[in-house]
Amino acid sequence: MKKKQSIECDSFFDDMNSLRLALEFDDVTIKTRETDVMPTDVNVETKFSRNVGLKSAIVSAAMDTVTESRLAIALAKLGGIGVIHRNLTPDEQAIQVRQVKRHLNGLIERPITVKADETIESILARRAERGYTFDKFPVIENGYLVGIITKDDLEFYDNVSKTAAQVMTTELVTAGPNTTLREAYDTMRSRKKKALPLVNERNELVGMYDFSDVKRLVSGGNTSFNLDAHGRLRVAAAVGVLKEAYDHIAQFPNDIDAIVIDTAHGDSKNVFDTVRSLKKDGGVTFDIVVGNVTEPESVKRLLDLGIDGIKVGQGPGSICTTRIVAGVGCPQLTAIHNCARMVRGTDVPIIADGGICESGDIPKAIVAGADSVMIGRLFAGCEEAPGETFAHHSGRMKKYRGMGSLGAMQSRGGRERYGQGEVPHEKLVPEGIEGAVPYRGMLADVVHQLLGGLRSSMAYVGAHTIPDLQQRGNFHRVTQNGVNTSHPHDVMMVADAPNYRR
Repeated sequence: MKKKQSIECDSFFDDMNSLRLALEFDDVTIKTRETDVMPTDVNVETKFSRNVGLKSAIVSAAMDTVTESRLAIALAKLGGIGVIHRNLTPDEQAIQVRQVKRHLNGLIERPITVKADETIESILARRAERGYTFDKFPVIENGYLVGIITKDDLEFYDNVSKTAAQVMTTELVTAGPNTTLREAYDTMRSRKKKALPLVNERNELVGMYDFSDVKRLVSGGNTSFNLDAHGRLRVAAAVGVLKEAYDHIAQFPNDIDAIVIDTAHGDSKNVFDTVRSLKKDGGVTFDIVVGNVTEPESVKRLLDLGIDGIKVGQGPGSICTTRIVAGVGCPQLTAIHNCARMVRGTDVPIIADGGICESGDIPKAIVAGADSVMIGRLFAGCEEAPGETFAHHSGRMKKYRGMGSLGAMQSRGGRERYGQGEVPHEKLVPEGIEGAVPYRGMLADVVHQLLGGLRSSMAYVGAHTIPDLQQRGNFHRVTQNGVNTSHPHDVMMVADAPNYRR
């Protein structure tokens, strides 16, 4: 879909530009319009990148205190997508990606198999080492399917030196390569089988269905899940540039949905060279998203490379000090609009990365031209985010740090993101801080409130869809007094609201 934008919103930003004013989210409020739309009527589906859709406009930040597989799984089940951070070795990051892709499988195109002569001990060790969360393994001998090992087979044998061939189930129910999801469900249900291997005419394994996942898909109980064409949760992963990017990409499963070339400044030679190299090699099965930028000229150069999504934001994050340390960047609302203006007429989405403090900032970003928002701080305190909670005099807390913080830059991936890959630790110049955020409970509760604010905003504007909000939305410029009176004032708060903290 070719992107459009509100003419009135363009005029608003033209006026601001004529005054040499660049704006943040708190500098504006969204104008209301005549409406017949209720919050429950709206559709918050959008796109993360050219070929990767979202059921909701929420993306989790590629930060080591925010997004690993557990949060990415939870967010994909809520309609969004997680970007696995790059402060991991290639093998570690690939494991995180696989855990998301294999958490919920309709059709498993490349099942993890074991050999007939492998011992139970070696199978269990490999399962633990690679972080597999599933427990059904087809058994292969001389290239052919000869049995299957399940959780019961692994758990009810005390002698772990026994081989797969000695403990496997050999009375198999199989189906052909073209078996549909519904056919697989009917077969497994009637034959009381929790796995259905797919084999060709030579009895070679070509795929497998898992009953619990197939049942969930067939029953329609997962309408909020953000799934790929094969019924697997969507996931993206952050990489660096040049060799570092290739080292990580080489370990990813072929079904990863997107990579994010994640740098502090995406308008740079190493980024260009990396994209050109990936495109030249061909065979790229994933979308390529590039960040971060804030200027329209940067967007134009990235579009010319044929990238599939653009991440906008330099310095708006609560733990980022780039604007203070380096003195660069553009206030986020203006940056979003200027960059979104450049992608009009294309199908390349804009991801607004950073500065989202309240649910109302999400529709502001979308009115300015973003297709989705990337969230860090609001998710860092969630149960599913990496790290443990700790006691503080103000309550339970979780650590949260910028990827440009000194701690994050101890990893080579963190240093390279800020162009300091070869700098000794004692000479690093950080562009972020380390801090802590209040524990916020389960991700689902946080996302519910964020999307609730977005839905309310769409109803106020009379927008049924995200594109409607982009085309109908416009802003009022507010003063500091307007910001102050937007918050609760002249009262003492005696009870916390689930969607407001000050």
